[in-house]
Amino acid sequence: MTDAATDRSTHDARASANDDAGVASVASRTLRDYMHLDRASNLLGIVVEQAEPGYAVASMRVREDMTNGFDITHGGLVFTLADTAFALACNEDERITVAAGADIAFLKSTVAGQTLTATAVRRALSGRNGLYDVSVVDETGDQVAEFRGRSITTNRSL
Repeated sequence: MTDAATDRSTHDARASANDDAGVASVASRTLRDYMHLDRASNLLGIVVEQAEPGYAVASMRVREDMTNGFDITHGGLVFTLADTAFALACNEDERITVAAGADIAFLKSTVAGQTLTATAVRRALSGRNGLYDVSVVDETGDQVAEFRGRSITTNRSL
């Protein structure tokens, strides 16, 4: 079993337990509400493929106006896609969770017309602090970027 398959299997077991308690359905409603309010992600055409506590998948088709002077996808927009998946994964209940820090490694350039998919997975959650990894791939499954986000849960709620 690959690392990704292991991660997904572990995630499925947790999601099932959460479904039993009704936590996932409440969190998913909150995440959908969040995406309607996320004007930056909407501007870029980011689509939420899946969003559950601790796990999210978002995609974005690269447009011509998303490329830089070298005709490749602007790194800031790849970061934004990864950051959106991170935000969806780390906002696990009605409390607002924000980024405390993040970094990204760009591994492959892409061009207009390609579709990028970001998958965020929780790695650790301790108190108000969380650690999430986001993998960004192109439509062929090639690795485009790896993002690691550190979250902190606030006392504010949606």
